[in-house]
Amino acid sequence: MTIIRILKTIFLFEFIVASWMGIKETFKTKKTINYPYEKGTLSPRYRGEHALRRYPSGEERCIACKLCEAVCPAQAITIESTERDDGSRKTTRYDIDMLKCIYCGLCQESCPVDAIVQGPNFEFATETREELYYNKEKLLDNGDRWEEVLAKNIRLDKPYR
Repeated sequence: MTIIRILKTIFLFEFIVASWMGIKETFKTKKTINYPYEKGTLSPRYRGEHALRRYPSGEERCIACKLCEAVCPAQAITIESTERDDGSRKTTRYDIDMLKCIYCGLCQESCPVDAIVQGPNFEFATETREELYYNKEKLLDNGDRWEEVLAKNIRLDKPYR
């Protein structure tokens, strides 16, 4: 009989503690945000929508080394290139199948010139599957749109590379 009394006392104590915790939380400031109108902070290392960057002169950074295509575990990247007059390579086709992409960030890590990056945009839902096949123009537009944020995130991430 004493074991039952001890158990009842323990359960009553736990109930009182839980109730007190609930009452304390009621009067604290709220932790939720009103999402579409308020945005939370993102880490500089966040891996969102892909983008191709340009140099300040306007020339695209990609040198068609195809390291990102080789390292992609989902085989979501397709690159075709041609040779320029000066002997360097230039991409003619840079496609990413975002339906296959697993957002691992290996393409970004393997790029020697920081041409392909994953930006801060996580709101790129579409209504059709075709809109998630990114070509070179779409990737360059993303890079132009997010360049300030991308450059800042790369600068903040430098000590960890």
